[in-house]
Amino acid sequence: MAQHVTAGVDASAESLAAAHWAAREALRRGAGLRLVHAWYRKPESGTAVPVDTGRLRAAERALRRSMASVRAAHPGLRVEDSLVPDSPVTVLLVAAEESEVLVLGSRGLGRIAGFVLGSVSQRVVARSPRPVVLVRAGEACADEHLPALDGLSPDEIPETPYRDVVLGLDTEHPCDELIGFAFESARHRGAGLRVIHAIDAAPGCGACGRSDPARLGENAVERQHFVVAALRPWCEKFPRVRVTETVTEGRAAAELVHASTCASLLVVGRRRRDSRLGPLIGAVTHAVLHHADCPVAVVPYT
Repeated sequence: MAQHVTAGVDASAESLAAAHWAAREALRRGAGLRLVHAWYRKPESGTAVPVDTGRLRAAERALRRSMASVRAAHPGLRVEDSLVPDSPVTVLLVAAEESEVLVLGSRGLGRIAGFVLGSVSQRVVARSPRPVVLVRAGEACADEHLPALDGLSPDEIPETPYRDVVLGLDTEHPCDELIGFAFESARHRGAGLRVIHAIDAAPGCGACGRSDPARLGENAVERQHFVVAALRPWCEKFPRVRVTETVTEGRAAAELVHASTCASLLVVGRRRRDSRLGPLIGAVTHAVLHHADCPVAVVPYT
């Protein structure tokens, strides 16, 4: 199994935040960190020799800045870099295959607006064979932890507890890849794991269209049993992870976005399936990536 975490970097603030998040994740996993930068070389007209020295030098500067920043913040971390002359999507997908986790930056519009997913990030998330974490610009170490006493930073008090990891669970597809990643993430942080399953409102009663509380209650109890059964073997495998199951009425994306405000990481799945338009992310995952308030891990499953 790969023994490093990879971050895709460029000259943006969001990619630097992703590099630092990836560095902290590598330390949590006891792994190394790889920083990858893709630069698109452009052949000069009339020759087969690719020449674009200005673009290459800019790429080298961006990679050096990211390396220097990460090494200054984490002097004991094993870090390597890679500058690859190919399209970003191709480079990142290859890097993902060789990594435990691929971390990418996502343009942020503040905590209310959440993420803006770029075309590269969206295509990589939709096709990656490994988990991809999206990190917003401005994301810092303190955001992963509960508030420290007296306004001190978690950097000053390393034992400040992490916020919970949140897992969005679909009882129709309780796949091992998704659940296992969430439990591992919680264990690495010494954090609790909050598992959320949302139920759409029960069918209405005739013309009034209102939910039937009795039917909703029966459905919630049944779904709760499914959730507990799906998690039972993982709770036995990770006995130190404190697990909280929540079965609630509402739209899954809205419930997960709401939970992300108090989470260190939100974990959602992406089913590996293609359509005529190519690989799909899924409606819930797509919505979460645009509005979540914390880093989002997208885990592919079959």
